[in-house]
Amino acid sequence: MIKHSKKVIIGAFFLSLTLTGCNEILDEQPRTTYTVDYFSTTQGLNEGVTALYRHLRSLYGNGYYMSNCQNGTDESTWGQSADGNFKELDMSGQGNINSNTFPTSMVWNSVFPYINTANGIIEKGPALGVSESLISEARFFRAFDYFLLVQTYGGVPLDLGSGELAFNINPSATSVRNTVPEVYSKVIFSDLKKAIDNLPATPRVTGGVTKNVARLFLAKAYLTYGWWLQNPNNIPTYPETARTDLDGHNAQWYFQQAYDIALTAINNPGPYALQPTYYDVNVGSNDRNSECMLYADHTQSSSYYNESNPVGQGSGWSPDNFAAWMQTWNYTNIKSSKSSTAWDPGSSVQRAATQTLGRPWVRMAPTIGVIKNTFADKTNDSRYDGTFVTSYRGNWNKEATGLTSYTVLYNANNLPVHPDDAILSFLSDDSQIPSYPKSTDATYNNGQGLSGVGAGTLPGRADWVVAPNGISRMIFPGLWKIGTYRTDNGNGLGYPNAGLTRPFNVAKFSEFYFIAAEAAVKGASGAMTARDLINVIRARAGKWKFNNAQNVAYVADNSAAMVAATPSVITIDYILAERSREYYGEFYRWYDLVRTQKWEEYAASYQIGGTNYGDHTPQTVSRNIQKFHYLRPIPQSQLDAMEVSADVKAKYQKPGY
Repeated sequence: MIKHSKKVIIGAFFLSLTLTGCNEILDEQPRTTYTVDYFSTTQGLNEGVTALYRHLRSLYGNGYYMSNCQNGTDESTWGQSADGNFKELDMSGQGNINSNTFPTSMVWNSVFPYINTANGIIEKGPALGVSESLISEARFFRAFDYFLLVQTYGGVPLDLGSGELAFNINPSATSVRNTVPEVYSKVIFSDLKKAIDNLPATPRVTGGVTKNVARLFLAKAYLTYGWWLQNPNNIPTYPETARTDLDGHNAQWYFQQAYDIALTAINNPGPYALQPTYYDVNVGSNDRNSECMLYADHTQSSSYYNESNPVGQGSGWSPDNFAAWMQTWNYTNIKSSKSSTAWDPGSSVQRAATQTLGRPWVRMAPTIGVIKNTFADKTNDSRYDGTFVTSYRGNWNKEATGLTSYTVLYNANNLPVHPDDAILSFLSDDSQIPSYPKSTDATYNNGQGLSGVGAGTLPGRADWVVAPNGISRMIFPGLWKIGTYRTDNGNGLGYPNAGLTRPFNVAKFSEFYFIAAEAAVKGASGAMTARDLINVIRARAGKWKFNNAQNVAYVADNSAAMVAATPSVITIDYILAERSREYYGEFYRWYDLVRTQKWEEYAASYQIGGTNYGDHTPQTVSRNIQKFHYLRPIPQSQLDAMEVSADVKAKYQKPGY
């Protein structure tokens, strides 16, 4: 089957776990060598459990996996500095997704060694006296990985070389894909149900899985499988199989189960809770809060535990957290003048390790439609302000900028600006049309103008401005919610080139409300209607604590207005819009659109400006999304490793690729 050498398999267990109490963090102890015999010890199995937590870093926080999850949807497209890892995913004539496309291969190439790790823990644990609660952590992660696989590729192999769900230590060059119903019934549902029965209600360790974490993924798996059974838009599955449940249930039964499990968790939250404001959920100083149920963790305090130097040059690869870099533009090119009498440009916004700034890679950009339509309400709803960076503020007063002797610089309209003033702002709407650089201007400079980035001016304003229709692949609002956060910047710019030392969230308590609401729209019933459930989220979104755009504390309660604006009849389209507002940039969107079979409808075209400074004319771009694209291709590396006939190998791949 999947060609893993013994060294690779055992190499998955390279971290260990200290089992000292529910408030302890995972204690990772790198080892240089492992043997099958060592994995047959209690300590070896314990270290395997920690490896399962660690493997979240392989995907979550990885910018290329972000491309898999967000590029090519209504939320994002490729940015000015993108390569094929981003352009192919956009499906807009800049390349095509194929078996060699890297981001679409990441799930497949990441999880199988850890599935085998989980198989070994589940198989060997009872005889070694390992508690079922700890074994159930392995059950959870095995189900988690298979759920990710089946959503991404369809049916996948349960036999890694020694039988279905058996621990394998022997290299194998053959593989057989199970069907989608088999993957759900034989492992995802059964593992998660047993995990719910045996996991603790409160985490054994900080960030550890619990009954409610398992409930969240079981409810979501039931919801996703219900859609698969129903198949409203006739999306092909693979391997081909009847849309019949092995246990004899229909789609409606699964929607009801998803609803019931989500309501159980909402009514029995344990240590989890919604944060009071959306800002509280996402501000770096409040990481690991009660709404965050599972995350790929990192730390600023130790290279050893962080698996990379927290004050060094980030690698741009796992296990680093670097997703925020992808949708960060080159704000460092913004210019202000050191003189009020003659334009003497200086960099007024310099690269810094703050949540609004960070390291710019310009690989992805939000579509204009996201800014104008998805986040249309920027007044009552706090989520636009709590998702995007719309104000770039002066920081030239920090140490080592070369401009610390200047207390004042001169900006748009030659007006004075001070440190922390807005130097460039993205406007909330198109009601005011900025005056952008013109080719006839003496200061045009290939579209850059005096601002250095092609931004415009409005009368009386000292900040450079860009309207929503002026957003391009070159200049766009950055991602605040997953941006850099550190506590060691002092009076300087910090370490913006290091990988982010924040956790990257994988599961949030808020999703129970969305799962139950979606199930209710699909026919499930219970104590709360879809509108009731969505309004819990919308009411919270109306509560403000801080205004990022203005950089000031701002206490407001617009929850009544938010609830009043909710339509009386909730549709799948409305839920998808709310999910985008709540989870933009968090690796949800492609899976949401595939689950609900809305991908082609939502993402067939989009608008964005061009790749040069000064490109402020929206271009409409069309995508070629076919039904076979709803499953990703099996990676070429897998096919090449299989020692089978050409016919068998061809049938292993999804038709169309």
